[in-house]
Amino acid sequence: MAETPEHADMKFLGGILDRIVLLVAVVAAGCVPSFIAQYRQRLGGRLDQVLADLAPFQAIADRSHGGSLDELIRYHLQSGDATFHQEGAALQAMVEAAARLRSMLSALDTDVLHQSAYLLLHHDTTVLRATWGAYQPGFTLDLSGAVFALAVGVALWMLFLALWHGVAQLLRMARDRPPGAPPRPRGGPPPRRVEPRLR
Repeated sequence: MAETPEHADMKFLGGILDRIVLLVAVVAAGCVPSFIAQYRQRLGGRLDQVLADLAPFQAIADRSHGGSLDELIRYHLQSGDATFHQEGAALQAMVEAAARLRSMLSALDTDVLHQSAYLLLHHDTTVLRATWGAYQPGFTLDLSGAVFALAVGVALWMLFLALWHGVAQLLRMARDRPPGAPPRPRGGPPPRRVEPRLR
């Protein structure tokens, strides 16, 4: 069966697009490690700021509560003075923020694949937006970054090919079906023609 000009054009366009998609996907995936590195830097900066804010209160705890910041917070929260109580709540929030930031930094201390998975599922929205807003793209040249870029790029490329060929097949089936004909069941025989009977 001869190839129609329309089919040849679609094949040519698909050949160009799949190479472009592969190249873009590999480059984009290669930039992911640098984005994660900048995200981690911002998390570290947030943690340093929280610890700096807690430092004066830690000094008070060292002098009056045996170094226990929890005891100082409990002392504030048990106070009948409203302002003192609010300070205790603010201190508790800072301690919890520091613990959360430490946990996130610890979870990101792994390979790039697990870093990406953790970032997708457990990211800090505020830090993520700030990182994206100031993101400076960079391509990681180490072995793990290159393998990650190639693997993710090929996966995205294969997804594109599957979608491209699936849509092309649907369009071909729709074009080949006669106007007004009911859709043929997939994999089944064509519908039988019923001849009119004279009574």
